[in-house]
Amino acid sequence: MSAQIRTVLGDIAPAYLGITDSHDHLFFRSPTLPGQELDDPAAALVELKAFAALGGRAVAQWTPWGLGPRLDELPDLSRQSGVHVIAATGMHQARHYDPTELTPVYDGLTELFIRELTGPGIRAGMIKISGAYHHLDEHTRHVARAAAAAHHATDSPIGIHLEAGSAALEMLELLSDTHGIRPQRIILGHLHRFPDTRIHRRAAEVGAYLAFDGPSRAHHNTDWRLLDILAALTDAGHTHRILLGGDTVTATARSTADGPGMPFLLTTLRPRIERELGPDIATAIFIDNPASAFAANWRSR
Repeated sequence: MSAQIRTVLGDIAPAYLGITDSHDHLFFRSPTLPGQELDDPAAALVELKAFAALGGRAVAQWTPWGLGPRLDELPDLSRQSGVHVIAATGMHQARHYDPTELTPVYDGLTELFIRELTGPGIRAGMIKISGAYHHLDEHTRHVARAAAAAHHATDSPIGIHLEAGSAALEMLELLSDTHGIRPQRIILGHLHRFPDTRIHRRAAEVGAYLAFDGPSRAHHNTDWRLLDILAALTDAGHTHRILLGGDTVTATARSTADGPGMPFLLTTLRPRIERELGPDIATAIFIDNPASAFAANWRSR
């Protein structure tokens, strides 16, 4: 069976994915962001329709287990907007959870992840895990071990929240060398927050996907370097490793509020990339690369 992308409406061939926001959130809640929850289906639909009106055809929602992914809402939103939605299982940093919620599932994460990837009902199409700031803490190692086991059981891609973009190579070493995951199945997120092009090139050389995401997050203040980073990667022959996403994690970051939201990728970033780097590179970043990064030879244990 050929590789498929697992969406909330079922598996599709990679050729049908289309223009993709490779890292975003339709729903998200965390005790670290009180009062800024993404929990309004109507607002999510408006955002998706605005993205679709610009040619957007797919969104990967990296909201993992326990942070309000609202999986039951996603199929209807996908149908109404015409946008494919890839959901996530996995686990974020411990600080994003109430310990009373975390403790009961902590030692059974592998089974939890596999169930959400392959079980009955709405299925996730990726695993999301997280690193710590410039290091790998015990929580990271515990969740990574479970994610690796779930990956080997299902072939699911793994997306990684890199705290402030740091510890990218350490995460690659943990997953690849320790747990035997091919780098081509790994997506490193938030790399624009740590704009070290040497690290970016090294990660691309071994085969990982590099996700630059977060124009909605004004406090990171590295967006102005994005085109230079992309140019450095393309000049080094790594165009096929690049992904872009919006990473909208607060209600005020949506285009319907005070932020750029999902549409910014297509109103601003894609035209700039086409103009400054070329239309073929834009096509690779928004269409070809996501179709490869999120595809899997799905299997059930």
